[in-house]
Amino acid sequence: MEHTIIENLNWRYATKKFDASKKIAKKDLEILKEAVRLSASSYGLQPYQIIMVDNEDLREQIKTAAWNQTQITEASDVLIFANITDVGAKEISNYIENMAAIREIPTTNLAGFENMMNKVMTAFSPEEKEVWSAKQTYIALGTLLSAAADLKIDATPMEGFDRNTVNNILQLTEKGLSATLIVTLGYRHDADTTQYLRKVRKPNEELFITL
Repeated sequence: MEHTIIENLNWRYATKKFDASKKIAKKDLEILKEAVRLSASSYGLQPYQIIMVDNEDLREQIKTAAWNQTQITEASDVLIFANITDVGAKEISNYIENMAAIREIPTTNLAGFENMMNKVMTAFSPEEKEVWSAKQTYIALGTLLSAAADLKIDATPMEGFDRNTVNNILQLTEKGLSATLIVTLGYRHDADTTQYLRKVRKPNEELFITL
């Protein structure tokens, strides 16, 4: 018998057409949010925020910036993953304080960890820092896709959009953020023929190298 996670990953695909009449239940949406919150990230720093776009007018604007891909207005929910563009001492200090509170230890016990993270961040150029934080959003995306498949909720990750336009629409730049990914969530429409196609992936002997 095939393992459940493999069944789920075989079931999921990048949905092209959502059934706009079907909405994700609040309890399921909360599970997906919690899965993203629990996702791995480098140092556990989570150098990003996720914007939930419910406003229909904003969705229409984002759709235009995303080459009129209909998933953005048809899906039940739309998430924008946005990386923090200038991760530094402020974010690291907040993280250390949160860790100390949750683990009930003095912040002084974490000084070495804090200093190490600050050293890494200060060694990055501004461009390297943004690339690093943007990469973290993709780790969270992978967690979201797996969690959604487990709930039999369709999810489509999208890179096809004008970043500057989306940043302007959502006023992200002034918040120190930049959009890296759009994820549409909902339920596939029967008319979406892509769901009936066989999944195409490399065979193991081409994908994996054993040394």
